[in-house]
Amino acid sequence: MNNKEILSIAKNVISEEINALEQLSNQLSEDFVSAVKLIHNSKGRLIVTGIGKSANIATKIVASFNSTGTPAIFMHAADAIHGDLGIVQDDDVVMCISKSGNTPEIKVLVPLLKSLGNKLIANVGNLNSFLAKHADYVLDSSVSKEACPNNLAPTSSTTAQLVMGDALVVALLQMRGFTDRDFAKYHPGGSLGKQLYLSVEDLCINNEKPQVKLEAGIRDVIIEISSKRLGATAVIDEGKLLGIITDGDIRRMMQNFDHVDNLKAMDIMSANPQKIEASILAVEALKIMKEKNITQLLVLKKGNYFGVIHLHDILKEGIL
Repeated sequence: MNNKEILSIAKNVISEEINALEQLSNQLSEDFVSAVKLIHNSKGRLIVTGIGKSANIATKIVASFNSTGTPAIFMHAADAIHGDLGIVQDDDVVMCISKSGNTPEIKVLVPLLKSLGNKLIANVGNLNSFLAKHADYVLDSSVSKEACPNNLAPTSSTTAQLVMGDALVVALLQMRGFTDRDFAKYHPGGSLGKQLYLSVEDLCINNEKPQVKLEAGIRDVIIEISSKRLGATAVIDEGKLLGIITDGDIRRMMQNFDHVDNLKAMDIMSANPQKIEASILAVEALKIMKEKNITQLLVLKKGNYFGVIHLHDILKEGIL
């Protein structure tokens, strides 16, 4: 099989799955609306169950629900009928995912769920199945064919199940008024979350606070920049921020002056330096650095010099 043939196979698979999703869009019904409202109004959790490849899809859907403010738990259908059914509490809503809707485990599990009195949502690929006939609400995730050439391996069907789950997730997060701040609360360790909650102060507070006076000699300036290891120092006069001296300013000084011993900080500083308030998000500091092609910003807090945030501080947190 040559390269062209391999690429052709991949394109055919993608095309088949796109067709399946276009079909899925037309299969949405009022049951989808009812399912969203049921989950939204529930005082319990959403229990998502399935078996085989559908169970794999269920775990991803559960993760998406949890990360967007809808409490959800995965329960494997086979384990449920061997003791894990105790996961399901009185106020919980159950969603069962299955292509056929007729697997032995599903046929055992569904009557047990119904006897407990929990509402059952079916994300199912067969509207004539046992699961579809006994569910309170049916989400039709059927596909005309799998992307597999033998029409056997779960491909288009699992994609349809996943996208149906994503549709529920997004509908619910919008009903809940879920914001980027909420997202950050549930993703504090990820780079996306950090972009939404880490402030400049959070990152620079542990840095040294390099500063020299206007009359400071060049030797003192160089020592301050070198010892604080941030590539720059603020120039301060009576507590007011007047300028900045960077490594680059020191190099330019050496090029422009034959004699530097008598120079002062005021002679080589850059006035009106780029600065940022401590309360601003670190991701905004990164944007400024990129726009200005610089590696550090002086930080102010309530108008007073607070410190320095360096590009490395931001990159170390995975904010890109």
